[in-house]
Amino acid sequence: MKSNPGNFLEDFRVGQTIAHATPRTITEGDVALNVALTGSRYALFSADRFAQNCGLPGAPVDPLLVFHVVFGKSVPDISLNAVANLGYAEGRFLAPVYPGDTLNAVSEVLGVKQNSNGKTGVVTVRTTGFNQDDEPVLSYVRWVMVNKRDVGAAITDAPPLTPASFVAAHELILPPALDLSGYDFDLAGSPHAFEDYEVGEKIDHVDGMTVEEAEHQLATRLYQNTAKVHFDTLAQAGSRFGKRLIYGGVSISIARALAFNGLANAQLMLAINGGRHVNPLFAGDTLYAWSEVLAKEDLGGAGALRLRLAAVKNKNAAGFPFKNDVGEYDPAMVLDFDYWAAIPKR
Repeated sequence: MKSNPGNFLEDFRVGQTIAHATPRTITEGDVALNVALTGSRYALFSADRFAQNCGLPGAPVDPLLVFHVVFGKSVPDISLNAVANLGYAEGRFLAPVYPGDTLNAVSEVLGVKQNSNGKTGVVTVRTTGFNQDDEPVLSYVRWVMVNKRDVGAAITDAPPLTPASFVAAHELILPPALDLSGYDFDLAGSPHAFEDYEVGEKIDHVDGMTVEEAEHQLATRLYQNTAKVHFDTLAQAGSRFGKRLIYGGVSISIARALAFNGLANAQLMLAINGGRHVNPLFAGDTLYAWSEVLAKEDLGGAGALRLRLAAVKNKNAAGFPFKNDVGEYDPAMVLDFDYWAAIPKR
């Protein structure tokens, strides 16, 4: 058999290292298409001159586009037969990526645990993305629910260590050349700097975006994510939802694009502390978003905000709770995403 059916739960072993196929050179066309699909307006990733005035050689690639491309490399080996991608942790952006850079990815299996139904289980991996110089640009942990090929196959449970709840401030990496002393708040679209945000503050991002079938399909193809749950309608006919799921990264990028309205200067994502896709998103749903400031840190050359981003479907997000009184997510909650972002100081 020459075709690849993908790995099932019983194919994974703790300590296994998987080098993923198809290196990807990120082009300006990729960047433009990503903007078209998400509506992102952060100036640092939109204009070379703006980025150069911040000390960089040109506009870097949006870190979330880097994340999605690296993630997409891992899908054929890790989550082609996934039921769902469950979450992320310990994500660190280690070096900026620019158009013309080539990305590849390697994953290490950290844990394998069968579910009580005997049909599926959870695989935990750490994936690292490298550029053409073998320099690591991104590392993160994710856990994914994967089908078994043979329900009767024996699985030796080897759950991973519990990941850190957040990336410590001293582990955050600013690009060495970054200089925000001449930052242009007018061109960035907001007057609000590090000092203007308070821990506990909640920001309604106001705007909404309806996700159409063609848009989420194009976005997922852009990232070369091949997971069946996003593409094959017939394969989903007998599934829990009976239709294709929108790739969770689409909801992250759209919610982050919506967050421009209120956090326009928190441009450079430095780390992903944790993220969960708590309910599915389907074509035709409308996303709204709001953020809570969880922490602030002075990194010297910039400030950093730890932000919790909520994405809600088909309901106004203003003041929408993450969970109800008994600790359950509302069915309208789609995304619970915790990250660090750099922001200029006054």
